[in-house]
Amino acid sequence: MDIFKRITEHRTEKQKLAWTGTFAEYIELVRHNPGLAKPAHTRVYEMIASQGIDDESGQKSYKFFNQEMFGLDRSIEKLVEEYFHSAARRLDVRKRILLLMGPVSGGKSTLVTMLKRGLERFSMTDRGAVYAIKGCPMHEEPLHLIPQELREEVERELNVRIEGALCPSCQMRLKTEYNGCIEDVQVERVFISEENRIGIGTFSPSDPKSQDIADLTGSIDFSTITEFGSESDPRAYRFDGELNKANRGIMEFQEMLKCDEKFLWNLLSLTQEGNFKAGRFALISADELIIAHTNESEYKTFIANKKNEALQSRMIVMPVPYNLKVTDEEKIYFKLIGQSDMSHIHIAPHALRAAAIFSILTRLKETKKQGMDLLKKMRMYDGEAVEGYKEADLKEMQNEFTDEGMSGIDPRYVINRISSALIRQDLQCINALDVLRALKDGLDQHPSITKDERERFLNFISVARKEYDELAKKEVQKAFVYSFEESAKTLFDNYLDNIEAYCNWGKIKDPLTGEEMDPDERLMRSIEEQIGISENAKKAFREEILIRISSYSRKGRKFDYSSHERLREAIEKKLFADLKDIVKITTSTKTPDERQLKRINDVTKQLIDEHGYCPVCANELLRYVGSLLNR
Repeated sequence: MDIFKRITEHRTEKQKLAWTGTFAEYIELVRHNPGLAKPAHTRVYEMIASQGIDDESGQKSYKFFNQEMFGLDRSIEKLVEEYFHSAARRLDVRKRILLLMGPVSGGKSTLVTMLKRGLERFSMTDRGAVYAIKGCPMHEEPLHLIPQELREEVERELNVRIEGALCPSCQMRLKTEYNGCIEDVQVERVFISEENRIGIGTFSPSDPKSQDIADLTGSIDFSTITEFGSESDPRAYRFDGELNKANRGIMEFQEMLKCDEKFLWNLLSLTQEGNFKAGRFALISADELIIAHTNESEYKTFIANKKNEALQSRMIVMPVPYNLKVTDEEKIYFKLIGQSDMSHIHIAPHALRAAAIFSILTRLKETKKQGMDLLKKMRMYDGEAVEGYKEADLKEMQNEFTDEGMSGIDPRYVINRISSALIRQDLQCINALDVLRALKDGLDQHPSITKDERERFLNFISVARKEYDELAKKEVQKAFVYSFEESAKTLFDNYLDNIEAYCNWGKIKDPLTGEEMDPDERLMRSIEEQIGISENAKKAFREEILIRISSYSRKGRKFDYSSHERLREAIEKKLFADLKDIVKITTSTKTPDERQLKRINDVTKQLIDEHGYCPVCANELLRYVGSLLNR
């Protein structure tokens, strides 16, 4: 790619979007597209909705968040529907501060950053276009030029709502530059940009003794006092506070509850009335979505202080817990590692899953549901079927604890420990055992866990190790079964012949003697037991298979080895059980003969080509599974 050619194209594309005209011309734009005058909350919601919504599973998933946020679908759905959507419809929640409250490294900052970056991109589109009075330090809505007395009539004609008043700077410019002729006032298209301080403001608390309220509301430019003669002259004031610059977009308060009280008082009128006080001016209008974040302990301290009741009543608190799905936790680790310079080191399959299992177990709470332990709960949360439990049980568990996911091991700790494993010298690949070992070693150095928690976490590492052992055996099982694929297909066909005879009260013929025999119950049960089919459930399972075969036949499709997931799993497990001795000998022998060596090479190739292993971790897996089978 020609870098400078692409830069030139990008610059040209942005120049094409530029627009400058008079207020009269802007009115015509609004007449044809009233959506141009949308308020900040509506703009943010439309930005999110414009990316699409997936609700096929019954759980709304907003595609806007899918690339960065994992496992927080329920929290995000609540956030979008109860705050952004309601605020976009001008309901009273738009007059509230959105406070994201959750544990450290839970994704609060990432969520806010996504909203800011998304708003920047959205303002470059036709639907998200933002127009402002040219030269206004607050980039305010041009319709503020309409006198209050005429607004009701103009609103009806243009099908818009006009809220807010001209800032002091534009009031003076209207008189001095345009002689009160609002139709001549220059309007331009602006692009939301945190870097250029347009439509995005960010306030971070610092030392209360040195931090000035001017950081929020702007300040007097004393060098101009002698020129303009008064501190109340707008030309002598810098409208450069974060509240000024966030107008038309998002105002982020980082660690809001660490702020000194005097900084938060400005938010009382800003949230409820849409204006704030600055310098020696009347109240200044501002159209911005205020979003803040904090942790649970600081929030509890805040609400315990009675002096904060007024501000507390102007907040909508949205919990942002840790992710509780193993599959999504893996995605978080892959994303974070992919952003580093260590992405060239191979990570063996299931290595990050083992870490994810440990993390999720530390975040779950013991349910009162009979027979449900943390491991089963973890599997159900991850979308797996657990025998004896239904979808209703899952929803009941999800609603059992309001604070589930607000504690436990954070992703930052796990990534720190994975990093320590990745950074070892001359390392080509890390596997699950390397990761679990690093997690275990790091518990001694963790600054905030108690002795009891450490013991509990060590137990979860052991559970994660056992889960990995099963995954490792299954992985080798698949690779070996592939080498014996013909045997698997023969066993599959044999099972189908027997259940067909069983369900139809028939007989089967011995392939050698031609003698008619009863269905081989022992064979059928040896396969069905591999996937936990009970004696009482065997008839229903067999009939289900025949119904599936009939359905395939009507549609002209062939029912083969991979057509029924559970039956395929049962066949593989049965075959692997029959092959276990061969696997044990093949994987654990130090001096394999020619036949064994060929099998090892075939299985290793299968692991590399089909399962994502490299030569190093494939050989380590075979040795490890061999040791497991020999115990």
